[in-house]
Amino acid sequence: MTLVIGTSGWQYRHWRGCFYPQGVPQAQWLQYYAARFGTVEVDYAFYRLPEATTFDGWRHRTPGDFVMALKASRYLTHIRRLRDPAEPVRRLMERARHLGPKLGPVLLQLPANFRADPPALDETLARFPASVRVAFEPRHDSWFSDEVADVLNRHGAALCLTDTWGRRSPLWRTADWGYVRFHRGRASPDPCYGRAALHAWAERLAELFGPEPEVFAYFNNDECACAPRDAHRFALAASRAGLHPTRVPSAGDVRGCATPG
Repeated sequence: MTLVIGTSGWQYRHWRGCFYPQGVPQAQWLQYYAARFGTVEVDYAFYRLPEATTFDGWRHRTPGDFVMALKASRYLTHIRRLRDPAEPVRRLMERARHLGPKLGPVLLQLPANFRADPPALDETLARFPASVRVAFEPRHDSWFSDEVADVLNRHGAALCLTDTWGRRSPLWRTADWGYVRFHRGRASPDPCYGRAALHAWAERLAELFGPEPEVFAYFNNDECACAPRDAHRFALAASRAGLHPTRVPSAGDVRGCATPG
């Protein structure tokens, strides 16, 4: 299995001095990040959909093998709540296509109070081009049903496997690829992950997906700059589990990360 490892965003000022050296200007952080990671999840797109020129700029500033996953706009997921999805999906894809081959999965994250509506999910997934992989992250337990699993399977969409303190999504495989988000671990400093937890996740993914699929994994625990260090450690655990992780920062790159603020 190819395990594509990154973080949820790269523009964190508190990463300066630990992940980003003091001498690297913020305007060059993406290039620095992309030289050390093979992917990033663009969390920023959830709050404000970037212009086409921004996507084009990201494409030109990153290596040829770099992949950008996009968190879909909250206009679609939180304001429209998947109602009448055609226009917001069309607008997202019209702009995101400027990433060219660097366009990775699109993440649909729903609000925690959004109860299951399988027909709305079905219609939304149908609006995406067949070539675009969509990951689905519900946060209300009513979505974890056979009916919803059938919708995801029918569209080749992946249930986003999520991990946070005290809560984990069902371990469903609904597509020939996978998507995982690490929100909050139990190690110190909070919200870092410990080595044992990362090893357990690597074994879990190996068992669930087998040797062939591509699985995207993103660390969203940016406080204390836990995410870059945890990504490095997760790649080591994945290699020991027989998986094939994409590039991650070296131990030296993350030496100053994951320290209490």
